[in-house]
Amino acid sequence: MDNLLRRIERRFVKGVMEYGLLADGDHILVALSGGKDSLAMLELLARRSRIFHPRFSLVAAHVVMRNIPYRSDVDYLREVCASWNVPFVLVEAEFDASLDHRKSPCFLCSWNRRKALFTLAREQGCNKIALGHHMDDILETLLLNQTFQGAFSTMPPRLEMRKFQMTLIRPLCLVHEADIAELAALKGYRKQVKCCPYETGSHRASMKQVLRQLEAMNPEARYSLWGSMSNIQEDLLPKRAK
Repeated sequence: MDNLLRRIERRFVKGVMEYGLLADGDHILVALSGGKDSLAMLELLARRSRIFHPRFSLVAAHVVMRNIPYRSDVDYLREVCASWNVPFVLVEAEFDASLDHRKSPCFLCSWNRRKALFTLAREQGCNKIALGHHMDDILETLLLNQTFQGAFSTMPPRLEMRKFQMTLIRPLCLVHEADIAELAALKGYRKQVKCCPYETGSHRASMKQVLRQLEAMNPEARYSLWGSMSNIQEDLLPKRAK
C-alpha cells in the first residue's frame, strides 16, 4: 500500500505543479460526489493543505438532484470530511429533461449539478472548484470529442471560467483510474447507492474499452495520447486552400 500511496501522491503533485493548480490564498470548493475519485481527491487535497506552501483552504460540497433516484450516504460523506477537518455542505437541485430535447438527460443533469456548484462556490467565497476527473477521464473525453464532435479537445487540468469568475481544477489529472480503484479498495471507501436511469445512454463506457484496447496495442498509449495534446504539428495537418 505504501508504494501505491507514493505513486498516487507523486502523480498528484506533478499534476498540481505542472499545471499551476494551487496558489497561496486559494479557497477551493471540492466537488464531492461520493465516488472513489472525489474521495481520493478530497484526501489528497486535505493532506496537501497541511503543508506550509502554498496555503489554501477547502470546503466540500455534495449536490443531490431531487428528480434522480440516486441515494447518497450523506452521513458517511460528512464523517469523511470531518476526519480531514474540511467543512461539508449539502446542496439540492433538479432539472426538467422535457424542456430541452436537444440535450441528453445525462448532459442536463451534469450541467445543473455544475451550476449548483458555481452558485455555492460564490456563496462560500471560493475562487476555484476542484473536480475529480482523472487521467483516464481526460483521455476518454479526448477520444470522445474526436469521434463524435470532430474536435481535438478535452477537459483541461485548469480552466478559467471568466463568465463565472471561477477556475476549474482537476488535481487528479495525471493519476490513473486503476490506482484510484486500488486505493478505494484498500481504504474501504464506501460506495454511494446509484440508481441513475440515464447512465446506460452514455458512450463513455465504450470509450473506456477503446482506451484499454489502445493500451493492449501499446502499453505507453496513454502517455502518447497525453503528449499529443501539447505536440500539435500544424504543418502536417490538413489546411483549407485560401
